[in-house]
Amino acid sequence: MRFNTFFFDLDETLYPASSGLWLAIRERINAFMHERMGFPSEQIEVLRDQFFREYGTTLRGLQANYSVDMDEYLAFVHNVPLEAHLHPDLDLRGVIEALPARKFIFTNADCAHVTRVTKVLGLDGLWDGCIDVHVLAPYCKPMPGSFDLALKAAGSPDPRACALLDDQARITRAARGLGMYTILVGKESAGEDADAALVKWTDLPGLLDGRI
Repeated sequence: MRFNTFFFDLDETLYPASSGLWLAIRERINAFMHERMGFPSEQIEVLRDQFFREYGTTLRGLQANYSVDMDEYLAFVHNVPLEAHLHPDLDLRGVIEALPARKFIFTNADCAHVTRVTKVLGLDGLWDGCIDVHVLAPYCKPMPGSFDLALKAAGSPDPRACALLDDQARITRAARGLGMYTILVGKESAGEDADAALVKWTDLPGLLDGRI
């Protein structure tokens, strides 16, 4: 079966972890929890780790246990100077543009962040849609419900005709269990967590096993 739908994660997938952008966002999350919600600084890392493990993201953990305005949170944590961390990636644009299939951003962030990041990366105009935290509510990746909502938002393609690219093994592992072809980005080896691993974007066509 040929791939007709691609789901791309955003943060630390379409740009490398070495950019430092996610570290800057994480610092903004810590600042939000301390300045806006009053958590003691020494408790924040422990809480964030707990929320990540139990709820998938810090935001979902905060929503489940405290009163937090999602839009205020997202605007605050994503208020970082992207140009200090990212630059246009013409090789990546060429690879994505050449895929003869529908292409969606599938992220636990929001579409406002997606729009800003893809513009700085030079990847704007390539996408058939953005599947974000609002679309996935009340779930987030890697919860099973998030994949159900993502497939519905993409027009309900057969999961076996979908490829998912993400930097987190827990997410590729969950998607693989649903029948999607999964690629673990930024890793040398997929292990049991994905069907393939990808470090250089120019290697992507060769990983798709002739199914495009």
